[in-house]
Amino acid sequence: MKSEPFNQWLSNLFLVGNLQPKSWNILLLIYRVALGTELFLVHGLKKLGITTGVVEQIPNPFGLPSWLNDGAILTANLVCPIFVILGLFTRFSSIPIWCVTLMGYLVVHAGDSLLVKDTPFMYSLSFIFLTFAGAGNYSLDYFLFSKSHYDE
Repeated sequence: MKSEPFNQWLSNLFLVGNLQPKSWNILLLIYRVALGTELFLVHGLKKLGITTGVVEQIPNPFGLPSWLNDGAILTANLVCPIFVILGLFTRFSSIPIWCVTLMGYLVVHAGDSLLVKDTPFMYSLSFIFLTFAGAGNYSLDYFLFSKSHYDE
């Protein structure tokens, strides 16, 4: 029966939860490209005023020198997402992002409602996940640094 492999795939996906490695790697590719692109376009470019025409005020809750605070936030919102999209140094590049988004959640928006805190919370969880999951096989990390890539 032709539909048997498809039925097995659906069963694995929705009932058992065990994805095949190829499916897992495709999902990681889609996830990290979509997530990195969204952070870069919506939050990163907004910090420069490119998408809104007005440069967004960058909060400095710890009173750091502005060059350090702004540099860290711009790096986490503009540079690191590009590395995540490419799958290059993905785990390392995810760390500054979730540090900044957790700071937004826990410090900057501490007194705000959950509706306001939702965005930094979801970004934090998403990039913490990428820190542990990595970029997958469809990434520059895999192509450049994986020993199994060279054994094929």
